[in-house]
Amino acid sequence: MKYFVVHFSFDTSSEYTADILASLLGEAGYESFINTDTGMDAYIPARLFDEKTILPTLENFPFQMAINFSFEELEDKNWNEEWEKNFFEPIIIDDQCIIHSSFHKNIPHLKYDIIIDPKMAFGTGHHETTSLVIGEILKMELKGKSLLDMGCGTSVLAILAAMRGAAPVTAIDIDDWCVDNSLENIRLNAVSGIEVLLGGAELLAGLHFDVVLANINRNILLNDMKSYAETLAPGGELYMSGFYTEDVPVIEAKARELGFSMQYFLQKNNWAVVKMKK
Repeated sequence: MKYFVVHFSFDTSSEYTADILASLLGEAGYESFINTDTGMDAYIPARLFDEKTILPTLENFPFQMAINFSFEELEDKNWNEEWEKNFFEPIIIDDQCIIHSSFHKNIPHLKYDIIIDPKMAFGTGHHETTSLVIGEILKMELKGKSLLDMGCGTSVLAILAAMRGAAPVTAIDIDDWCVDNSLENIRLNAVSGIEVLLGGAELLAGLHFDVVLANINRNILLNDMKSYAETLAPGGELYMSGFYTEDVPVIEAKARELGFSMQYFLQKNNWAVVKMKK
């Protein structure tokens, strides 16, 4: 698959600038982000790239600052090699789970060992939202519960849930690249009972789950939360992330309209995860 990379340059003294920009770009179809010395590089499939969408995205930036950009089309690459050289290092969460790629050697032995060859799919555990949801999965009692990983990316959440006894597990993403990468990662981890589907919330009609995980972004969560409510069994749990702590009241208000009660929220570097109960 061919990609465009957009090189953004800005004042990197604020730790939140790159996160905010990545959140806005994620809504425009950008999949992966790498911080640089001068700002951030953002990657998007060539079929989705449109230069005209960049300026409106920057105009929606929540505070005034100079952000410049340039872009180029990339040839097909071995993206695992790129991640190995530039970004992806093993990550340990709560001293229970290690996430690493197949090229990593001499890693610690922990209770849950997950291999993720991410290519360009989001979800290695490095981003705060992914690690927050992983922390929640490690606390859940999942044995024998049906679970949905909505917006699955690499399916790291679905894989860990299956390792912890969730069954059956369904992973859904709108991007065929994520679906292909999910299937590859599921094979690498030799886990069973995970079905991967290509599409969005329209696929949820007629499906029922005990637990729903949705790590996407604020706008999609607000739009699709009704579908999550309809697919959850009474007493079912909904975990959502992909938004900032200041967005929690908006997320909670929408959830209450749909019959959820908020149990709690946690935050990491201003990113949040909320637990709702139907």
